[in-house]
Amino acid sequence: MTLGRTWTVALEGLDGRLVAVEAHLAGGLPGTTIIGMGDTVGQQAKERLRSALVNSGCKWPDQRITLALSPAGLPKKGASFDLAMAVALVVANEKDPVGVPGDAATRHVLIGELGLDGSVRRVRGVLPLLLAARGHGRTTAIVPSDNLAEASLSGLLVRGADNLPQVLAFLRGDGPLVEADPSSMRPQATAGPADMADVLGQPEARAALELAAAGRHHIAMLGPPGAGKTMLAMRLVGLLPPLDDEQALQVTAIHSVAGALEDDHPLVVRPPFIGPHHSASLAAMVGGGSGLPRPGAASLAHHGVLFLDEAPEFKPSVLDSLRQSLEEGSVLVARSDRAVVFPARFQLVLASNPCPCAAARDVDCTCPSGVRRRYLSRLSGPLMDRVDIQVTVQPLDAESLSVSARRRGEVSEAVESTAEIVPRVVAARERSAARWTGMSWRCNAEAPGPAVRAFYAGIGCDLSIVDEAARSGRLTGRGYDRVLRLALTAADLAGRAVPDRRDVRRALALRCGDAA
Repeated sequence: MTLGRTWTVALEGLDGRLVAVEAHLAGGLPGTTIIGMGDTVGQQAKERLRSALVNSGCKWPDQRITLALSPAGLPKKGASFDLAMAVALVVANEKDPVGVPGDAATRHVLIGELGLDGSVRRVRGVLPLLLAARGHGRTTAIVPSDNLAEASLSGLLVRGADNLPQVLAFLRGDGPLVEADPSSMRPQATAGPADMADVLGQPEARAALELAAAGRHHIAMLGPPGAGKTMLAMRLVGLLPPLDDEQALQVTAIHSVAGALEDDHPLVVRPPFIGPHHSASLAAMVGGGSGLPRPGAASLAHHGVLFLDEAPEFKPSVLDSLRQSLEEGSVLVARSDRAVVFPARFQLVLASNPCPCAAARDVDCTCPSGVRRRYLSRLSGPLMDRVDIQVTVQPLDAESLSVSARRRGEVSEAVESTAEIVPRVVAARERSAARWTGMSWRCNAEAPGPAVRAFYAGIGCDLSIVDEAARSGRLTGRGYDRVLRLALTAADLAGRAVPDRRDVRRALALRCGDAA
């Protein structure tokens, strides 16, 4: 037989496409050609294949070799096609003493990079690759042993291989491969979330953070250095409920493509916390890069928290690139010949000093008023209009910080821990989910404006102060809806089925940056 065929999968963003790999041997001068829009890594595969096959006891064909990856117009990036191409070559080479039946080779999806010694090495994105294969009706797959734990999440019958001879022996029926055991799958091992009990003082900011967690609202915190903005942001993720099964699979798939999963504990069950450095580029934030686009920080924070510390230090173009994600829960990365959509439904947390000099006390600030305005204006109006809660974090007083005062018992502040706050957040989310039963959203922050206004129209809540804020220009149309959503969450936290005037007033104060 001079033609061999196998199957593998290529990624387009987070979606996979089934790829047919064909190997054809013909007369003529010996040489190897790989066609099908492979990248530089794919074109280098001919050298990896030759060494891997020879070192695995196979015969390298002394013929004209053509390897085709179809569909030809689909860009293919990376070395995950190596294993499928090697097996297709063995099937096509009738003179190879190893030999593999063609029907056995086409029965499985093959994924893996080959080392020069024939070893099968781990690759990124195995989970979304196999989920795509399952969607195309495939039932079995062979992957690198190092990817076996992650692959077991796909629902396919998956086997792991350490080297090419093991794969060839299995396809001939001469030896087994290790099968994945989904029952032994353990979640990704992550450190426990930081505790809210560590935060000194800041009762207003703590209450605002609890409200943000209960309704999935975006929050911005403005205050001097050392006031606790970063500490509060890092503790928000501990207030969020664990991911459900569908969300966990989505987040794990995104982190798989990014190569951010642990080897033995890949399943992500806690909401992720992503805090990019302020030097992050546009591609690092929303995704992109050369070749096939890759997910950025916004997508890595899907169903979790995206924290931008010292937010005005980010490039304005990078900050404004988040506006689409805040509205739609996704990022569209467009190229001249294709477009890729990455999910990006996250909670945004912004933290900022009031000015560049970042004085501990406002009276010590040396920045002219124009400098202060320009600094904060880097957070554009359209971006801040999408942030539900805007709270000022006050500097800590000396008594709260004093170890001596605590030792003397002069400070007796009762600080709630994360464990004490979480039940209230969970109960509020349950009330929100019950309110929106039958809808595609469960949290108040996700409810569209028409649905929120329709709900208020049916309960007769007094919204006169919100109407006045809109007439005076303090609220935009978007801000009006966000105040209504915040009031719903405030009512959920208080155990009320419908908001009252107190909830509306609190929501308006938090939205407009006043003290709640």
